[in-house]
Amino acid sequence: MNGLLPSFLTDLLQSPYFALFVIIALGFMLGRINIKGISLDVSAVIFVALLFGHFGVVIPSSLSDFGMVLFIFTIGIQAGPGFFRSFRSKGRSLVIISLVIVSTAAIAAVAMRYLFGLDTAATTGILTGALTSTPGLATAKEIAGDDTAVAYGIAYPFGVIGVILFVKLLPRLCKINLADVEREMANEDRSRYPEIATRTCRVENIAFTDKTLSEMNLRVITGGAVVSRIKHDGEYLLPTGNSRLSHGDLIKAVGTDAALDKLEQFVGSKVEEDLPLGVELDLVTAIVSNKALVNMRLSSLNISSNFNCTVTRVRRSGIDLPPTPNLQLRWGDKLTIVGRKGDLSELTKLLGNDAKKLSDTDFFPIALGIVLGVLFGRLTLSLGDTFSFSFGLTGGVLVMALLLSAKGKTGPVVWSMSSSANQLLRQLGLLLFLAGVGTSAGQSVVETIQREGWSLFIAGIVVTLAPMIAAAFVGMRFFKINIFDLLGTITGGMTSTPGLAAADSMTDSPAPSIAYATVYPVAMVFLILCVQAIASIF
Repeated sequence: MNGLLPSFLTDLLQSPYFALFVIIALGFMLGRINIKGISLDVSAVIFVALLFGHFGVVIPSSLSDFGMVLFIFTIGIQAGPGFFRSFRSKGRSLVIISLVIVSTAAIAAVAMRYLFGLDTAATTGILTGALTSTPGLATAKEIAGDDTAVAYGIAYPFGVIGVILFVKLLPRLCKINLADVEREMANEDRSRYPEIATRTCRVENIAFTDKTLSEMNLRVITGGAVVSRIKHDGEYLLPTGNSRLSHGDLIKAVGTDAALDKLEQFVGSKVEEDLPLGVELDLVTAIVSNKALVNMRLSSLNISSNFNCTVTRVRRSGIDLPPTPNLQLRWGDKLTIVGRKGDLSELTKLLGNDAKKLSDTDFFPIALGIVLGVLFGRLTLSLGDTFSFSFGLTGGVLVMALLLSAKGKTGPVVWSMSSSANQLLRQLGLLLFLAGVGTSAGQSVVETIQREGWSLFIAGIVVTLAPMIAAAFVGMRFFKINIFDLLGTITGGMTSTPGLAAADSMTDSPAPSIAYATVYPVAMVFLILCVQAIASIF
């Protein structure tokens, strides 16, 4: 930037830390510019970084790698609990789309080989650069030689930028209202996890008269209704397993509408009367912050017998869950409990009920999880002399974070963090990664194009765009998946972390991250196989 800026500012930009925050600040300013409803948000940082990189500003690769690891790990921790459920319900369609992406990219690369007369090194370099795959590049270099890196370096910048622009523009081009899609997803979640309600019924069924709650087994026969209070002879009682019902008693229960309808059918008619807590009873909300309880089943606590209290609902990640005996407790669950004040005090002590622990960030699980991920990524799977595979840094950290987060707890170590801590670390990691990747790519893109000509650059654009267009067509036409799952699948299939960042900034839903995590390992392995196939055929 010599000659364009005052000398003192030029000297300051030689400091990577000063340059880093200048790039981030300018990136946020650019990202907030809204043109006809389209803005780049945090993704704008990489465009500013490309410009700075072209003029010689360099962000150390160690900072970029640190940011990438932090971003990928927090994505895995967030996506882990829903990953396996998503894989079971949508995995087949998402994986097929990711295979379409990599296959289309490989076919497009071969087509560019014949169109521009490229050699094997250039073909595999264009393929891995368009999909921004470092493990793919390592495989290509080993097979086709160091010249692969030149084509990779030309295709890489548009591989980064093209995915971001495609992700941002696809909803607009398809005339999809993202707010409407988010509402539809919220409705699906509500149907999967129906809202918890309360209802008061009069005991009229003779078959249930003079029986204890344990003998009636109402929770099982109604599908989850929990009796929270009883009115007997004008007295309000807290139910226990030994509570005996009489004809005309009123019971108040908590559960889904379907469970409460069954309760009404079995027990007796609904009455419009609320049952107050009474003098001795109280209702509290307690947070699970005791690490020893994580992954324990609710039945293991035997709350009714040990504390003479009743759990009426469990709230997790904004969703009310019925307190079934087999429900496993998670860090941060909020339990609504009815009981006598003295008993409630003892129970809340057991649960922990320390909101400060949830807001504090324990860095030990983060550090240990990343260490395990890096080590896992370095493991190499060899099948004979022709094929070897390793997840690499990104894949190893992502897979390990998914597994640890889904497990929840190992001994005293809880593999989770508060949503605010996750968001902060993810944003920090993303900014470091985008700034480092952008300045690195910006250093050589103009010179490389001038030296090698435009053929490789055009080939890179084609190999970047063709698979995303094919994925959008297949996903919308044949699988009818929602736009957020599609964007996550496209960015995962393209192995594009900046693309995921762009998709992630468009919604508060974790859907893009979960889809990305679902297909990323599959796409990475299949890309390496395609590179080896191209090298062996040509």
